[in-house]
Amino acid sequence: MQVKIAESLEDLKLIAPVLLQLRPQYSADGLIAQIKSQQKDGYRIAYVQEGVDVLCVAGFLLGQKLAWTKHIYVDDLVTCEAHRSSGAGKALVDWLKQHAKENGCQQLHLDSGVTRYGAHKFYLREGFDITSHHFAVVQLDAN
Repeated sequence: MQVKIAESLEDLKLIAPVLLQLRPQYSADGLIAQIKSQQKDGYRIAYVQEGVDVLCVAGFLLGQKLAWTKHIYVDDLVTCEAHRSSGAGKALVDWLKQHAKENGCQQLHLDSGVTRYGAHKFYLREGFDITSHHFAVVQLDAN
């Protein structure tokens, strides 16, 4: 398994089907357009590839906050349904941890939907702690 950084339109087209498993509200073209927009602000995508198959994808940002100091925040992390429990998710999380260290980060963060129990089990097994509750107003025009 090899971890790569998506840098070209061809890379984005390659990873889109896997990322759409996590973000089905997008079309493939809409997803790629949104990724390109976020890349202007530093969003990057790492992915695990074996042969021609993309096994796992993670979209992330390097950042700094008063609460977390320098860190990586993982916005999107998904292993292709056909390749779950293959070690690809672990390989990508290990890569993210190492990438964080290489970039002077002290922490690695992500949020996970409250009903994604399988993902939670995986994150806990990989050394993540549940450190907070995330609150959001998701429809500002409704308030």
